[in-house]
Amino acid sequence: MKKNILLLLLLFCVIPSGFAQLKTHTFQEAEQLAIKNPKPIVVFIHTEWCTYCKMMENSTFKNKKIIATLNDNYYFVPFDAESTESITFNNHTFSFQPTGTKTGIHELATALATIKGQVVYPTTTILGTDNSIIFQQHSLIRAVDLLSILAKTSNN
Repeated sequence: MKKNILLLLLLFCVIPSGFAQLKTHTFQEAEQLAIKNPKPIVVFIHTEWCTYCKMMENSTFKNKKIIATLNDNYYFVPFDAESTESITFNNHTFSFQPTGTKTGIHELATALATIKGQVVYPTTTILGTDNSIIFQQHSLIRAVDLLSILAKTSNN
């Protein structure tokens, strides 16, 4: 019995190292890393309650090609639009804005996810090396489509 448990623990330790892991960053980390090595930033704006966000997290961002492309050529920032912590990014401090009892939206989510006056989840936003928005899209994006988008925006 002890051998089985030991073997199982060993297996759990070995398996994750064999799978590619998506490197995630905070806005502050991405900004600091970009000083030495400028790369575009891919921001995935989501909420905890969003079903399509979860679907994208569990499919698109688990795809080996997406992981390799993002890890090699971008800084990836997953961002909860309902985060309550203040964030300083691009020389500006953004904060949570309450919209009701225990509800609200972060100013940075509003800045990065507003398209035609609406914020919809999930939103994928790509920032150029100057932190300007070069791509935005509301909705779930399949891995094959995101690879195409990344290929097109890498030329900018």
